[in-house]
Amino acid sequence: MLPDRIAEHYERHAHAFDAARRRNFVERDWLNRFLLAVRKDGHILDLGCGAGEPVGRYMIDKGYHLTGVDVSAKMIALSRTRFPRQIWLHTDMRRAVMSRNFDGILAWDSLFHFDHDDQAAMLTRMAGWLEPGGAILFNTGPARGEAIGHQFGEDIYHASLAPFEYRALFDELGLMEIDFVPDDPHVGGRSVWFVRKGH
Repeated sequence: MLPDRIAEHYERHAHAFDAARRRNFVERDWLNRFLLAVRKDGHILDLGCGAGEPVGRYMIDKGYHLTGVDVSAKMIALSRTRFPRQIWLHTDMRRAVMSRNFDGILAWDSLFHFDHDDQAAMLTRMAGWLEPGGAILFNTGPARGEAIGHQFGEDIYHASLAPFEYRALFDELGLMEIDFVPDDPHVGGRSVWFVRKGH
C-alpha cells in the first residue's frame, strides 16, 4: 500500500481500529515522560489521533488541551462525540493549518506512514508549530528503509529515515534529542524519539 492509500485504509477500518486501539495502550510510559516535558495545562497537538482512545483521553484526563488531527473522517467523528470540548481536525497532517503553537506534539504510529521526503517535511512543520521548550514524541523504524506491514488483512506502508538523518534535521530545526530507543521491546519493537525545542 502506497502512502497516499493510508487514508482509505483507516477510513475502511475505522471502527475495527478503534476497538483494537482501546485495548492497546503500550506507550503509556513514553507518554508519561513526554507529559513531564509539557507545561501543566498546556496545549498538545496529536497528529494521527485516531478516535481519541486511549491516548487522547489520557492526556485530557490529566488536564491538557488537545488538538487532534486525523485523515479518517469516521475516527474524527468519534473523537468529537467523545471529547466535544477539544479541537478535532479532519485533514491530512501534511496540509494542516494551525492557528496556534503547541507545548507538545505527538505523532505516534502516524509519521512512519509517510515516505522519506514527507517525513522530513513534516518534522519541519512540527518544529515550526512547537513553542520554545516544547517536546515532540514520535516513532519510526530503526534504520533507513521502507517496509510493508499488515493490518486488518491488508498491506500497509511504513518508512523510516536513518537515525543520522533525523539527527541532522534536529540540528537544522533547533531540536535537542532527549532519548532514542531503537526497537523498544516495551512498545512492540517501535523505535521511539523524544526531542525538545530550545528556549
